[in-house]
Amino acid sequence: MNGIKILVVEDEEKILDVVTSYLEKNGYTVKQARTGRQALDYFKEEEPACIILDLMLPDLSGEIVCQTIRRKSRVPIIMLTAKAEEKDLLGGFTIGADDYLTKPFSPRELIARVSALLRRTSRNEGPLSLIYEFDDGLKIDTVGKVVKRNGTIIKLTHHEYMLLLVFVSHPGRTFTREELINLSFGAEYPGYDRTVDVHVKNLRRKIEVNYKDPAYIITAHGMGYRFRGEDDEAPV
Repeated sequence: MNGIKILVVEDEEKILDVVTSYLEKNGYTVKQARTGRQALDYFKEEEPACIILDLMLPDLSGEIVCQTIRRKSRVPIIMLTAKAEEKDLLGGFTIGADDYLTKPFSPRELIARVSALLRRTSRNEGPLSLIYEFDDGLKIDTVGKVVKRNGTIIKLTHHEYMLLLVFVSHPGRTFTREELINLSFGAEYPGYDRTVDVHVKNLRRKIEVNYKDPAYIITAHGMGYRFRGEDDEAPV
């Protein structure tokens, strides 16, 4: 049993109990909070290794809790929410969330996300930054919502930027086309799965040095796409 502390912030009793049960079965030590203020108090006291944070809380919103914690800590934060609109997904990532699950979700998938985040932080990588800079001059500023190469702004459409935001927030993780639609454009997006291919093609043309041999957005054949991770060769 690993005993790693996880803070679960959720006001729905049933969800809180299910998440806690799965985490404890996987060896984690769980601290529960049902309000935003409780979460901030427990965070100060417990110093958890990861936070699972619901957005819809009865007092402070999950966004405010996340922003408050981010001013002091880089602890991994996974947001849980029933919200699935583009602006909500974008907002969650830009205020510092490391991952995002919409309700209903699979508890097993949540455990896998927690495990992946903890593996990354254990290698001293820490949670993902809000500004990403790469050796070939590419810079992605998710606070200012600006993408540049060597100081020159790269003009992206709204959908291209949303897609890039999801990719860069999860390096090395393979997404199916359906997942990319839900995370980048929202579940109500009218496009088909293959619409993602068009957006990826256009995005590659703009951010890749050689879009015919992409170094950032990599095709996972038979599965979908992923943004290059630490094991991939850096672009030159």
